[in-house]
Amino acid sequence: MNLRINGTEREVAGGSSALLVYALRDELGMTGTKIGCAAGFCGSCTVLVDGVATRACITPLAVVEGKEITTIEGLAQQGADGAVLLHPVQQAFIDAQVPQCGWCMSGQILTATAFLQTNPAPTEDEIVAAMGENYCRCGCYYRIKQAVLAAAEQMNVATLPTEVRA
Repeated sequence: MNLRINGTEREVAGGSSALLVYALRDELGMTGTKIGCAAGFCGSCTVLVDGVATRACITPLAVVEGKEITTIEGLAQQGADGAVLLHPVQQAFIDAQVPQCGWCMSGQILTATAFLQTNPAPTEDEIVAAMGENYCRCGCYYRIKQAVLAAAEQMNVATLPTEVRA
């Protein structure tokens, strides 16, 4: 089966009922997608499928065939000079020193990315609701909320015309 992952066509051996998380981790070596509960509850396996936060541990390959899958490995971009340009959500999580053990971070970052695409100027309550189904073993919820707020601000500034930013 062919899947489009991080902008590249990739072939995976698993059948249509095989789960996306195992194709990503075991076949393709994309270990940024974590397995936490393996039941779709914790969010550590979250990836984007056509921009929508999706639990890879319960998603059969048949569901994602022909769709764009984005993992944490594909969120950053490469600049013209070859330098890695982190996504604003990634940078905000680093700046807010969110990661502790790091197990949930990929899922948290991808959930926040999808959320900010649909709600670019969220309130704190909207962030708490949007991120509420992603669990953090280390209890970094306050810093997660602060990082999502900072990312929203940065993303909104980046979309303003240059003369408005000054």
